[in-house]
Amino acid sequence: MRIGMFGQKKSPQETAEAPTIHRRSQGAVEGLSGINPISAVSLLAICALWPIVIGVRTLALTITVVAGGFALSDVSLPLVMAILVSIVIDILIYLPSVSTRARQLAGVRFPRMLAWVVCLSSAAYSFALLSISHTLGPVGELFGLIALLGALLPSLVVLVPHRMLMFLASASTAAGVLAACGELQFMIGAMVFLPAMLLVALIRSKEDHEAEAKVDQQKLNNERARCLLSDYEKSGRGWFWETDRHGRIVYISHEAISAIEADPDTIIGQPLSSVICSPGAEGGGSERTFNFHFSARTAFNDLAVHVAQSAEERAWSLSGGPFYNEFGQFVGFRGHGTDLTEVKRSHEAVTQLARYDNLTGLANRLYIKELFEKALVGHRGEPNPCSLFLLDLDRFKQVNDTLGHPIGDALLKQVSERLKRTIGDSGEVGRLGGDEFQVVLPGIISEERLADIARSVIVNLSHPYMVEGNQIVIGASVGIAIADGRHVSGAETLIRNADLALYSAKENGRGIWKFYSEDMHKVAHERRALEGELRAALQAGGMSIAYQPVVNVATETISGFEALARWEHPVRGPISPGVFVPIAEESGLIMQLGEWVLRTACADAAAWPRQVRIAVNVSPMQFADPAFPAIVLNALAQSGLEPERLELEITESVFLDDKLDAARIFERLKAIGVRLALDDFGTGYSALGYLRTAPFDKIKIDQSFVRGAAQSGSANSAIIRSIVSLAEALNMETTAEGAETIDELELIRSLGCSHVQGYIYGKPLGLKEANERLAGVDSHVEPIGHKHSRETRYKVLRTIGIHHDGYCYPARIKNISPGGALIEGLWDVPPGTEFEVALGVNLKVRAVARWSVEDCTGLQFELPISLEKFRRSSPPQISTGLPELLRA
Repeated sequence: MRIGMFGQKKSPQETAEAPTIHRRSQGAVEGLSGINPISAVSLLAICALWPIVIGVRTLALTITVVAGGFALSDVSLPLVMAILVSIVIDILIYLPSVSTRARQLAGVRFPRMLAWVVCLSSAAYSFALLSISHTLGPVGELFGLIALLGALLPSLVVLVPHRMLMFLASASTAAGVLAACGELQFMIGAMVFLPAMLLVALIRSKEDHEAEAKVDQQKLNNERARCLLSDYEKSGRGWFWETDRHGRIVYISHEAISAIEADPDTIIGQPLSSVICSPGAEGGGSERTFNFHFSARTAFNDLAVHVAQSAEERAWSLSGGPFYNEFGQFVGFRGHGTDLTEVKRSHEAVTQLARYDNLTGLANRLYIKELFEKALVGHRGEPNPCSLFLLDLDRFKQVNDTLGHPIGDALLKQVSERLKRTIGDSGEVGRLGGDEFQVVLPGIISEERLADIARSVIVNLSHPYMVEGNQIVIGASVGIAIADGRHVSGAETLIRNADLALYSAKENGRGIWKFYSEDMHKVAHERRALEGELRAALQAGGMSIAYQPVVNVATETISGFEALARWEHPVRGPISPGVFVPIAEESGLIMQLGEWVLRTACADAAAWPRQVRIAVNVSPMQFADPAFPAIVLNALAQSGLEPERLELEITESVFLDDKLDAARIFERLKAIGVRLALDDFGTGYSALGYLRTAPFDKIKIDQSFVRGAAQSGSANSAIIRSIVSLAEALNMETTAEGAETIDELELIRSLGCSHVQGYIYGKPLGLKEANERLAGVDSHVEPIGHKHSRETRYKVLRTIGIHHDGYCYPARIKNISPGGALIEGLWDVPPGTEFEVALGVNLKVRAVARWSVEDCTGLQFELPISLEKFRRSSPPQISTGLPELLRA
């Protein structure tokens, strides 16, 4: 097997079909270094055909001798020498075509040597022939000249590839003629013969020059094409291939073989269809497509195929077409290919980025929505049953803010793995961003099954995590929306419903799941309406401020008031701050509301005694405003309030914004002269670094530590004691919030708190009542309230059913404890009235009314309930009886 053009190996069959003289000439060229291959082939062809010239010359010489009656007496030394020289030279001409040694000896001088020996051969032969003819007289000479011209014809035919050799042979023949006879008539014949041959030689030389120029141009074009193709292959942009008529590979670029790390000897001769893909594999369709084109002998372009004989998955793009020989016979296919592996990988990477979350590998917001839309609608456009979970991680923001974003990202990865394992094959999990996830559950609409899945999700995600040596405990809340498959439900609508259910779950204690219900939509609509009404109230002056006393524990005198925003709705009545403050924060109205409270409180406090301070809450959004110190300074200047009488209460969340230069803002505020208090200490992140770097004057202990602190077994008292000790060490005051009972006040006093604030000293007052309290003797106040603490109550907002005398009345539960609840909606209920209360689905309890004020009623349960069971239960379906309400 030998190497053909561009390095391809030709089959033995093709080698055997090559012409014999071409093979001999090709082999002869290998022994002639430094000679143009085309010229060498033609010169060796002359050598191979020279026996024809020898035979014709011998026949002409023999006929001349026999016909002329040549005698041995006519033999002379010049004649013998001429015959011997002619024979030896003819043999030398023939030897390079059959002898490798002769070719090696000829070397680079082969064309010049051939010219000399042809000339000598022609001259010697013509001299010998005419010398014999000259002894026979004029008739013999004429006969010999005819024989010479006849013998010259095959010489010229053989020398046609090289016209100059033909001319030299003719000139040498004429020289031999002159040397043999020397007579005038032969000289005249030679003179006529030579110009004719010279003219022929000149014409043929021009043709040779043009032919050689074409050959040289073709060689240049071929070399240029070869270099361009070689550069194209080496650049990696593509490569070439060729098959025989049976589809077997006869050539494939080295770059393609190297790319798939294959053995060239195993690739050559194999069917191309077996190399590009394997039957049953992913690329099997490409194999069938290629076989179709090959069978039909039709061209194809950019056919994407997979490579079967490769250590790694690789993809090619092939283009090619059939080619035929000069007789119109199909020879095979020839074409080029491109390696699409990196392009495919790049495309997959782009697809990964476009469809999947870069951190967790879950489907991103756009892709999970696309999957959800596909799950909702079948192939024929009919609605499909499907459910949707929206998840939000509880306490994740604290992890991110205290331990850093890298820990938070690592935690999200673990959460994603747990979530995928929990859902399994039941659905598809996606990450919407931050700590929000979405789960699509096709075909699952059973509330019992969905509740089981949601319970598993919450339980599994609530197990402790270990991230870089930190044990982290978080939770999850789930909102569930269901498409029953009976109606076409839009994805946006169901996502909104699941979001409302999630919001309800988070509002009702977190760590639970909620199914969407119509009343959630009503709550959301009411929330939007409240936002618009709040905006109008701020513009129309519909807000007011209540002032809650802050009492010095040692002297039991009022040391100041905390300004609390209040909203008396003209239709709805008083709106709780727990309702409108979150709305203001979400809508951005908190900036306007906070500035109004600041300016109003400063103006009111300016008229109070100089020892009485005013405390104003500052939201994180206000604090982050670069203009906030200027607003404070302006409020003080307009009201005339001394800066040291203004106390700004700031929560720890202001430290969590990395982009906020909190230290700079604190410095500007302290330069004004105002006091700073750290609000809700202990409920956030409680990093001691805040106390070390921020210039606080007071620490406010959150009411969650105060309430129940006096109960037996409570650890709250130890927490309060620690906070007080810390504040004293830092020369700071302390205020305990939310004190409601005498035993809580006594505990606070015994633990060393400097100030107390709560219902024990009265509810928040209007400006008039606050002024009246300050007008008392030394502003002395007496504690009022229960002796002992009540059970811890949880704020909720749920519609329940009150069953009495065969009727069911709807009511709203406001807060609840294991032993009782506060409800609203029933007016003037007589104390002692017994009810059966439907708190949730399959959750009923007997209760008795202990007190009632207007539409608020306090219930005591006959048996304590589980608050966890209450949070997990769904609201009951209320079917009301008589439209009238219970009355005395």
